[in-house]
Amino acid sequence: MKRRSFLRNAGALSLPALLPGVRLAAMPARLAKSLLYTDSDKVLVLIQLTGGNDGLNTLVPRDQYDGLTAVRPELYIPENKLIPISDTVGMHPALAGIRPLYSDGRLNWIQSVGYPNQNRSHFRSTDIWQTASDSDVELRTGWIGRYLDGLYPGFPEDYPSEEVPYPVAVTVGNVVSETCQGLAANFSLTLNNPFDIIPLQPSEEEAVPDTPYGEELSFMRTSILQANAYGAVVEDSAQMGNNLADYPQTLLAQRLKNVARMISGGLGTKIYVVSIGGFDTHANQVSPNAPEGGAHAELLREVARAVSAFQNDLAALGIDDRVVGMTYSEFGRQIRSNESYGTDHGTAAPLLLFGNCVATGILGSNPQISADAGKQEGVPMQYDFRDVYGTILEDWFEVPVAEVKSLLYAGYNKLPLFGDCAIVDAEELKNPVIGALSVQPNPFGTAFRLRFETLGGPVRLAVFDSVGKLVETVFERNLSAGAHDLSIATHRWPAGAYVLRLQLRDMIVTERVVKQ
Repeated sequence: MKRRSFLRNAGALSLPALLPGVRLAAMPARLAKSLLYTDSDKVLVLIQLTGGNDGLNTLVPRDQYDGLTAVRPELYIPENKLIPISDTVGMHPALAGIRPLYSDGRLNWIQSVGYPNQNRSHFRSTDIWQTASDSDVELRTGWIGRYLDGLYPGFPEDYPSEEVPYPVAVTVGNVVSETCQGLAANFSLTLNNPFDIIPLQPSEEEAVPDTPYGEELSFMRTSILQANAYGAVVEDSAQMGNNLADYPQTLLAQRLKNVARMISGGLGTKIYVVSIGGFDTHANQVSPNAPEGGAHAELLREVARAVSAFQNDLAALGIDDRVVGMTYSEFGRQIRSNESYGTDHGTAAPLLLFGNCVATGILGSNPQISADAGKQEGVPMQYDFRDVYGTILEDWFEVPVAEVKSLLYAGYNKLPLFGDCAIVDAEELKNPVIGALSVQPNPFGTAFRLRFETLGGPVRLAVFDSVGKLVETVFERNLSAGAHDLSIATHRWPAGAYVLRLQLRDMIVTERVVKQ
């Protein structure tokens, strides 16, 4: 069995179900002395919404109701039921739990996050999000794993150590996260309950043969000893930690409660991964005749209440400046609803970033919802998810830009996601586009004219089809400040709907166009 496979399957062996009632041995004194991690290292909490979250019913474009009522007659939420957060955007009423976070400047919505050439398979798209690969490239390491490889050389053989006695990543759940997969092993310790970690039984210390089998046996023994040592540190940290907020009795909330407990107890872990399933809402996404209720509403309510309790707990504990959280899902849903009160696999969806140090607001513009949207048409990508990851690495973990590009992709562009742990309006941090994007005529035949204004700098125009496939990059070059009027030939494009994606520095504008 390969090391990657062993740790993916055996990462959960430190769970309570293995050896009930067996208590860990006492820690070495030198590890106990260094248990309490008191410096100001930053923490990232990732919340995976497994199944593909319907972004159009999560962050609702209030200025697109003519289209929404036409393409989602059973699903659209009446505007008077929404929680308004701007003149043109409203949140699903089930997200009421996080409305105070938005008002307090601790929450940022990022519109239409995805990747070029969207893959609508759960497994492949999840793999792309976890590895930060191109859609046509398969990587064997996670994006966080590659980052941690640079911080902890020699892992896992040289760890835990006196300087690093704690697991550098923790997955709270049953399956280790591929996000944390490094070159040699997965950095993430998997657990359900930090108060009830049961040690693995070490194997007999027989001689290890100098063979491939012996190499794997040695690795397995190292992993068992490592998991046991980490388990002791985690449990002691949880015992020393505290919770000062009330949490709902839901699985996600209890997992985040344990994360807050471990952080407050001094655990030096940088990365926590939790998840909540059920977002693959092909059927019964909403209640008949009551679209504000149903399965999707219950999921969003669970997320909102859990995040709110977690953030309030961090604030009460005085550690909220150290922690930032992020939700993500493998894809959004299609624009049109299906015939089962549900939605099918789509393209992009909004992403939620929360914490004291995020730039509050809504980054990006509303997707355009046309009444003639195609049967499989998805919400077009506005922001590449790797730019969100890269900004977290650069601004939160202070990774140099050149290294961020090496870890993720060469085209990385920083986004205005963070402030100085104070209320910062995301609108104030944008690199503005002067004047709106104009396409004339639209619909068009063999060409159209594209007009826009910019402050100058790099400009990239890409064209995507209605299911998120990159059709072509029309141009990518530096332009001077001022107005620009370009003629775009389209004789190579088949008739149909397309999305123009114009990127000017960190500002992105999308426009739906139709070729007749």
